[in-house]
Amino acid sequence: MNIVLTGSIGNIGKPLTEELVKKGHTVIVISSNAERTAAIENIGAKAAIGSMFDADFLTATFKGADIVYLMETMEAAGDLFDKSINFISSISKIGEAYKIAVEQSGVKKIVHLSSIGAHTDQGTGIIVFHHHVENILKQLPEDVAIKFIRPVGIYFNMFSFIRTIKNKGSIISNWGGDQKEPWVSPLDIADVIAEEIEKPFEGRTVRYVASDEVSPNEIAKALGEAIGQPDLKWKVIPDEELFQNWLNIGFNEQVARGFVETQASQGSGVLYEDYNKNKPVLGKVKLADFAKDFAEAYRV
Repeated sequence: MNIVLTGSIGNIGKPLTEELVKKGHTVIVISSNAERTAAIENIGAKAAIGSMFDADFLTATFKGADIVYLMETMEAAGDLFDKSINFISSISKIGEAYKIAVEQSGVKKIVHLSSIGAHTDQGTGIIVFHHHVENILKQLPEDVAIKFIRPVGIYFNMFSFIRTIKNKGSIISNWGGDQKEPWVSPLDIADVIAEEIEKPFEGRTVRYVASDEVSPNEIAKALGEAIGQPDLKWKVIPDEELFQNWLNIGFNEQVARGFVETQASQGSGVLYEDYNKNKPVLGKVKLADFAKDFAEAYRV
């Protein structure tokens, strides 16, 4: 099949591209960075360099594709420390560009990488943009089949703990405790997307992706042991204190407030309401596996 992938070759895109090429598909990878061209071609795919905000570029790239894989990230909208950006509004513009390009190119099959929490626009903080983009894509004609893939919190988000562990001696957040919650490896996400690409498409479907279910205290224990700090603790602080901490390091205010709200929804369970009704079979990469990668990054 002819498959177009957005999102370049990052943590999910690279293993996904490798898997699809290995299976014999013709793959075009869209990247905004021309310097990625050689790396994309070395995998066996073709690079298309342009912007996800550019509907004309996307339309031209999508034409002739059997399936298009769509994703959006905060980084695509700009620097998280740029105080002038409205990230939620900006990412919705990516969704609108996707919609126009799908309509104009004639693509009939879409896999959309969304997120846990996309089932609602209430109380999930900054990741509400995934809900908005899902709704934009749902406005496409009925003959366009869409598979919405909703991963849970991705392990690599835990790399943000390194700074506070080194500076404060603990993991610091506005939620914590012994309540288990799901996390996922980008490798398991890539596997699920590759699997769904080769399965039949019909209507609009949702699939959650998770690798392990662990509590914050279990995370602290596993990461602490991996870095040689077996007494590492997960410390819970008030929302406003966390918000001020992030403002103090220069975060965009919308981003800082949004992250606080997202993490609060983890603690309250709001984020997991729909996931808990539609739990997937867990993937193969467990917290213990990620802890080794975390330790390597910590020592850098």
